Amino acid sequence: MPALRPTACLALADGTVFYGRGFGATGTVTAELVFNTAMTGYQEILTDPSYAGQVVTFTFPHIGNVGTNPEDDEAAEPVAAGAVVRWDPTEPSNWRAAESFGDWLARKGRIGIGGVDTRRLTRAIRQQGAPHVALSHDPEGRFDLEGLVAEARAFRGLVGLDLARGVTCAQSYRWDETRWAWPGGFGRQAEPRFRVVALDYGAKRNILRSLASVGAEVVVLPATATAAEVLAHEPNGVFLSNGPGDPAATGEYAVPMIRSVLERADLPMFGICLGHQMLALALGARTVKMNHGHHGANHPVKNLETGRVEITSMNHGFTVDAQTLPEGVVETHVSLFDGSNCGLRVEGRPVFSVQYHPEASPGPQDSAYLFDRFAEAMAARRGEGTEGR
Repeated sequence: MPALRPTACLALADGTVFYGRGFGATGTVTAELVFNTAMTGYQEILTDPSYAGQVVTFTFPHIGNVGTNPEDDEAAEPVAAGAVVRWDPTEPSNWRAAESFGDWLARKGRIGIGGVDTRRLTRAIRQQGAPHVALSHDPEGRFDLEGLVAEARAFRGLVGLDLARGVTCAQSYRWDETRWAWPGGFGRQAEPRFRVVALDYGAKRNILRSLASVGAEVVVLPATATAAEVLAHEPNGVFLSNGPGDPAATGEYAVPMIRSVLERADLPMFGICLGHQMLALALGARTVKMNHGHHGANHPVKNLETGRVEITSMNHGFTVDAQTLPEGVVETHVSLFDGSNCGLRVEGRPVFSVQYHPEASPGPQDSAYLFDRFAEAMAARRGEGTEGR
C-alpha cells in the first residue's frame, strides 16, 4: 500500500524540513518554534497570549484526545501561531468536550501538523536555540520548499518586538469571575475586599480569576495605561500580567508607568512572567533572550528564602539577568534547571514578582500562595488582618 502523501510541512530556517499530516486551518504561517513539556492543557497553552509569534511543539505525544471546550480558553482566541504534535489527534474522549481539537483549530484559523518526530525536533531546539520556522498545511500536499525556507529566514524574530500591544485589551473592564471549583464551576466575587488594577500585557483569565478568588475587585487596564490612569482607580494593589515579546520593547512605555507608580504611591505590586520582567526593568535590571526558553508545567524552582522547592508552570523566552539587580532588590527564586532568575522582591516594600505562573492552568498548584501573599500585603497596608479571608 503506498504511503500517504504529506499534507503539512515545517520548514526551519537552517533548511531542515519536517513532513506530517495537517489538521486545523490551511495556509502558511511564520513564527519562532518552541517546545512545551506539559502533559495536559494544550487548549490553555494555545490560548495563552504569551505565545504570540510562536509555534508550539508538544513533547507529550497524545495531544487533542480530550477535545476542547469554552471554559478552558485563557483568552478569547488562540494566540499561538500553530501546533506540532507526534500523533494525529483522535476523536475526543472526555465528558467536557464540546468540539474536536482539529475542528477547533480550523474554526480559530490555526494550523496543526501531526506525525512529526517531536523528540528529534525538541533536541534540535535545545541544541540550536528556538529556530524561525514556516509551518504550511495544504490538503493537496503542494509545497514550495525553497520558498518556505526563505520565509522562515525572513522572519524577524522576537528580539526588539513589542507584542503586548497586539494582545492587550482595547479598553478597560472589570473582572469578578473566580476560579473553577467542583461542582458549580466558576464563581463570582460578590463581596470584594480590595480593588486591584491589573495591567494587561496579555493576561490569562485564570490569573484574573485567582485575583478575584482572594477577594479582589479587578480593574483591567490596557498595557499602555499611564500612572495617572492607574492611580485614578484608587487601587489597593497593582498587578503586572504575563505577556509575549521582548520585555525591553514593551518596557519603553510600561517601565515609566511602573516607576511613576512606585514613586508616587506605596502600593503593593505583584508581577508574573512579563510583568516580572517589567518590574525588574523598572527597578534598574536588564533582561536577555534565552536559548530556547522555559515552556512547560514541570519546572522546579527553589525559593531561596525558605529553601522550599516548587514545581511550577512556565512560559518565557526572555529572563531577568540576576547579576544586574540593584541594591535593595533581592533575588527570591531560581530555576533548578539552569539557575536563571525566577523571582524578586524590593526590601522594605510590598513589591514582588515571579517569572513562573502561580495560577497554573495548566500546571501544579504549588505557588498559588503568592496570590494570598498579595492579598495579605493589601490588607496590611489598610491595617486589616487576614483571618476573614
